[in-house]
Amino acid sequence: MTSYEQAGVSIDAGDRAVELMRVWVEKARRPEVLGGIGGFAGLFDASDLKRFDRPLLATSADGVGTKVAIAQAMDVHHTIGFDLVGMLVDDLVVCGAEPLFLTDYIATGRVVPERVAAIVQGIAEACVQAGCALLGGETAEHPGLLGPDEYDLAGSTTGVVEATRLLGPGRVRPGDLVVAMRSSGLHSNGYSLVRHVLLEGAGGQGAGWSLERHVDELGRTLGEELLEPTRVYAKACLALARETRTHAMSHVTGGGLAANLARVLPEEVAVTIDRSTWAPQPVFRLVQDVGGVALPDLERTLNMGVGMVAVVDAEDLGRVLATLGEHEVTAWVCGEVSLVEATGREPASVLLQGTYAD
Repeated sequence: MTSYEQAGVSIDAGDRAVELMRVWVEKARRPEVLGGIGGFAGLFDASDLKRFDRPLLATSADGVGTKVAIAQAMDVHHTIGFDLVGMLVDDLVVCGAEPLFLTDYIATGRVVPERVAAIVQGIAEACVQAGCALLGGETAEHPGLLGPDEYDLAGSTTGVVEATRLLGPGRVRPGDLVVAMRSSGLHSNGYSLVRHVLLEGAGGQGAGWSLERHVDELGRTLGEELLEPTRVYAKACLALARETRTHAMSHVTGGGLAANLARVLPEEVAVTIDRSTWAPQPVFRLVQDVGGVALPDLERTLNMGVGMVAVVDAEDLGRVLATLGEHEVTAWVCGEVSLVEATGREPASVLLQGTYAD
């Protein structure tokens, strides 16, 4: 007789993975969480929302893209879950929403309990840093669809913001300043380009570098650089929303700084960004130089050292920078908001000018 395990799915391995991840899920709790891991659905006590006059629920869903290929190649899995949380909660907080809980989905060709637990460890640690609960998730074994050591992960998160405190285009005014927040590196976007340029691709394309290669410009191996976790800005951004006159925020992900900032601008304004106000980390120049990537393509794909931006009242700049400093976020003024009529540019446009600092 044929068993489920002979078909490639191990129920025992799945049960073992749940036991190993239990300790990490317990670390990522909030008081509103009811029950524990193992139920069919995660439960969150929403009675706390009564403190809001008009609570708006916010939600986001995302994954980490082809960065998982680096984690798999290096057999290092505890950071990729951190990336997932960064991509989720940092999208959520830009409107001023506090992340409440997160759920994850891991699909793999073969459940290796220790590997799944390592992924969940990273998710839980980042949830703690973001202040949200890891409420539940799913681990699915897909033999034949994915290789034994292949996996992908995605997730969704839910948060809440008082309607009167919602951030966005409606608050942005001419004269506002754009404050950049330094990224930890590549974060989790543009890895298809990075892998194509630095690693050996199909048909021998790419530089053919190994992940174990020590790169002097980076001060570490290429693999270590590429696995640097995404910065979680959630608590710092929520502090800005509560304590300063911050009008809008933008998470710099796929599309780069200009395209993402434009998403939170009203039609009547345009923004000019001065590249000379910061020096991108060496990995960005490495990708540009090794791959011969044109600067416009690079800036449309990678964050170039800026992972988040805030559009703030110019008179409140000192408090904004001090608040970010208290959260150990390196920040600086990189641009200014102007009326479209004064620039002669397209509505809600963002122009990058100047040359990056060395």
